[in-house]
Amino acid sequence: MDVVIGFFLALHIIGIVALLGGVLYQMKAMKAGEARMVPGMLHGAFLMLVSGVALVGLNEAAGYDLNHIKVGIKVLVLLVITALVYIYRDAPRISNALLGAVGGLTTLNILLATMW
Repeated sequence: MDVVIGFFLALHIIGIVALLGGVLYQMKAMKAGEARMVPGMLHGAFLMLVSGVALVGLNEAAGYDLNHIKVGIKVLVLLVITALVYIYRDAPRISNALLGAVGGLTTLNILLATMW
C-alpha cells in the first residue's frame, strides 16, 4: 500500500510543479501585460485534485491518522485555484493580480502541507 501511496504522492507533486511552474513561466508576460493561464496550469490543478483525493482515501484505508481540518482547508484552497484557472483558461489576457492570486494560493497550499 505504501508504494501506491508514494505513486500518488509523486503525481501530486508533479501537479503542483505544473501549476506553480505555469505561474512562474508567465512572470515575463506579466511585465508586458500579456499574462494568461497556460494549459499546464489547468492540468496541474486537476492532477492535484484527483491525486489529493486519492491520497486521502488511500491513507484512510491504510489506517493512517489524518488531520481532517488540514485536508479540508487544503481542498478548499485547491478548489478555488482550480476554479480560477478553469474560468480564465481561454482568456487571451488576465490581470497580474489574478495570476498573483493563483501563485499565492498555490504557495499557501504548499506551506499548509509542509508546515502544519
